[in-house]
Amino acid sequence: MTSVAVLLPLSLGVAVAVFVVAWVVGRALGRYNVVDVAWGLAFVAITATAFAWARTAGGVTTARQWLVLGLVAMWGLRLSAYIGVRGRGHGEDPRYERMLARATGRRDVYALTRVFLLQAVIAWFVSLPVQVAMLERSALGPLAVAGVVLWAVGFFFEAVGDAQLAAFKRDPANRGLVMDRGLWRYTRHPNYFGEACLWVGLYLVAAQQWAGAVTILSPVTMTYFVASKTGKPMLERMLLDSKPGYADYVARTSGFVPRRPRPRR
Repeated sequence: MTSVAVLLPLSLGVAVAVFVVAWVVGRALGRYNVVDVAWGLAFVAITATAFAWARTAGGVTTARQWLVLGLVAMWGLRLSAYIGVRGRGHGEDPRYERMLARATGRRDVYALTRVFLLQAVIAWFVSLPVQVAMLERSALGPLAVAGVVLWAVGFFFEAVGDAQLAAFKRDPANRGLVMDRGLWRYTRHPNYFGEACLWVGLYLVAAQQWAGAVTILSPVTMTYFVASKTGKPMLERMLLDSKPGYADYVARTSGFVPRRPRPRR
């Protein structure tokens, strides 16, 4: 318990530091969508901090610690690199434009408190399973194996979905069209579905003992945000307004969990 009591405020401080640095960068660039790049990096920083603290407190490293560090680093670094490359040469994300338009005072202060620091707290809370997993000393069991398999499914949907969408957008012939091929034929949001699977998988890696099992609200929170709050709903409202044919795509394609598409109208 002493290790947890020290680790949790330490990791929260690291999360806040990552997003404050991102806010400074965003303020200098004049666009705050850099917060999306910071999202994956914050999880890597939190996990690396937990790994270092667990090694200091325990004196040894375990297979679970290396596994969790590797899984989070692979996911977080890929995601941040993808978003960073995707955003080069573009202005502010319309989602953040609309959010910042509600600011009653200074936009930069509003962005810091309502976007960057809020995401720091959410990232810290979602990462609780990986933090607790770093302090778990037991051997990996069947639950961890199931977690890795589910993580792999999620990573596949997220990485392959992003790659397919990027290739679709690079083709000038697709300008103005709706992406409904590959994984996007079976779900409107393979990346969000993948992220939910991925974090449930990491939870299972941590859930072998009671301390990990009680962090169940962390993957639930992540799934809620991507499926029902800031992910899917906000993006779809924007696409319905800007993409002809998107309403038909919505009518025939699953909104989250992949399934066979309905026939075209």
